[in-house]
Amino acid sequence: MRLMHRRVPALVILSVSALSVFGFAAANIVPESGAGDGATTVSGYSVTNVVYTPNATDPTKIDFWTMNINPTSGAAAPTKVYSKVNASATAYFTCALNTAPNWKCDPAAASEPTVLSADNLRVIATQ
Repeated sequence: MRLMHRRVPALVILSVSALSVFGFAAANIVPESGAGDGATTVSGYSVTNVVYTPNATDPTKIDFWTMNINPTSGAAAPTKVYSKVNASATAYFTCALNTAPNWKCDPAAASEPTVLSADNLRVIATQ
């Protein structure tokens, strides 16, 4: 019987601690953001109207590409966008906002991807 009396306070303390931790964790609410990354579906954003423009001097290279990026599920419009068109490339190009929601990705002249290497549009968009 004494052993049972010792366990009851310990169980009460454990229960209160567990409920406190659970209640505290449940109160940690992170606001929805519009960050997204993907090759086909970008969570948080809808990417549409992608247009590739070949280089006027060397049409085997992509001079720049544009795309519309719209937030989904109530997220705010993106403030930073990065993109690449070659799956094996490690570097992303910084894109600039034309007129919302249109973004332009314009690689420097020496780093333009070739049309042949363009095998995968990848977009990273953040707020």
